[in-house]
Amino acid sequence: MITAVMPTYGRKDVVFERGEGNYLYAADGRRYVDFTSGIAVNALGHCHPYLVKALTEQGSKLWHTSNIYRIANGEKLAKRLVDLTFADTMFFCNSGAEAIEGGIKLIRKYQYMNGKPGRYKIVCFQAAFHGRLLNALAATGNEKYLEGFGPPAPGYRHAPLNNANVVRDMIDDETAGILVEPIQGEGGIRETTPEFLKALRAICDEYGLLLFYDEIHTGFGRTGKLFAYEWSGVAPDVMAVAKGMGGGFPIGAFMATEKAAVGMVPGTHGSTYGGNPLATGVANAVLDVLTQPGFIDGVHERGKYLKAQLEGLVKKHPTVFAEARGTGFLQGLRCVVPAGEMVDRLLSLGLLVPIAGENVIRIFPALIADKAALDEGIALLEKAAQSFEAAASTKAAE
Repeated sequence: MITAVMPTYGRKDVVFERGEGNYLYAADGRRYVDFTSGIAVNALGHCHPYLVKALTEQGSKLWHTSNIYRIANGEKLAKRLVDLTFADTMFFCNSGAEAIEGGIKLIRKYQYMNGKPGRYKIVCFQAAFHGRLLNALAATGNEKYLEGFGPPAPGYRHAPLNNANVVRDMIDDETAGILVEPIQGEGGIRETTPEFLKALRAICDEYGLLLFYDEIHTGFGRTGKLFAYEWSGVAPDVMAVAKGMGGGFPIGAFMATEKAAVGMVPGTHGSTYGGNPLATGVANAVLDVLTQPGFIDGVHERGKYLKAQLEGLVKKHPTVFAEARGTGFLQGLRCVVPAGEMVDRLLSLGLLVPIAGENVIRIFPALIADKAALDEGIALLEKAAQSFEAAASTKAAE
C-alpha cells in the first residue's frame, strides 16, 4: 500500500523536531551534527536569529501579492545582487530546477532575437546535475533519472568535464550555449579548472554562444567566495542560483547580462510565487549576513582548515577514504568503502552527510560553523573510519 507521501525519496528513518545552528534534534531528543545543511541550503544553519526575525517581521506584514504588481523586497534584492555580480538583471523563481529551465529559455530566446532561431542546442557535461524538470533532466543526462519519462527533451549533448577540445568539436550551427557547474555537486564534488572555464568563455565568444553557470550548489558563499566563478575570474552570461540564497526558505533565480536578456520581455516567462515578499525578504536577510565584513573570508579560511582535516583522514585511513575534494564548505570524501554504508554509519554515530556520485560523501557544514563544530564532525568521521577498519580486521582474522 502506497504511503500518503509519494515514495520518491529513499528517506532515512529519523524525524527531526527542531534545529539550532549547526545541529538538528530528533524526536527522541538525540542531537545530530549537520554536515548536510539541507544539501547546501541552510547556509546560515538552523533558525539563525537574524533570519527568524526577518521571516516573522515580513510574515506579519505581507506574504504574497502577484508579479503583476511591483515587489519592493524583490527589487531591493535584485539591485543588491546585480551590484555584486556580473549580471544586469534577474528573474526570481522558487527552486534551482526552475532557474535552469528559465535560463535555457533565455538562451534560446537570445539566439532568436539575434536572427538565429535554429540555435537551440546546449552543450552540457557528463556527471552533471541540473534538477528534475524535463529540460533540466535532459541537461543532466543521467539515464537513471530519465528512464520511463518518454523521449528526453532534444538538444542536449554531454562532454567530459575539463576537456575543451571535445566541447569545441560538439559546436554546430544549432548550438545556442554551454551549461556548466563550476563544481559538480551531485557528480561527486568535481571541480572545473580555471583554464577550462576560460576556454569555454573563448568558445562562446568565438561562436556567438551564451555561457550559463549553474551555481545552485556553489553560490552564496559556499566556496569561500560569494559565487564560485569569482575564483577563476571568468564571468558567465547567465547564472542559475538557489539553495543557500534563502537560507532554507524556497527561492531561486536566474541572472543575466543585459545583452543576454534582450528577449526577456513581458509575457516570455513567469512564476506565480517567484520573488514574493516573504521569500525575497528572507533572502535579503541572508545577503545581509553574507556581506558582513570578513564573513565569507572566514568561510574560506575555515574551509582550508576543513580540507586539511579531511586530507588527514585520507592519509590516516587509506582503506576507508581515498581522496578529499572541494573547497570552502563544499567538500567531499571519496570513499574506498561503499559510500552508502558510510552515510548510514555516520548517521548512527550522530553525523549527517549526503551521498554523491563517484562513491563520495558530501561535507557541507553551515557557513557559520566554527572550528569547534568542524572538529566535532571530523571526530565522528574518524570514529566511523575506525569502525570500518575494525570490521575489516575481524573479517580478515576469521
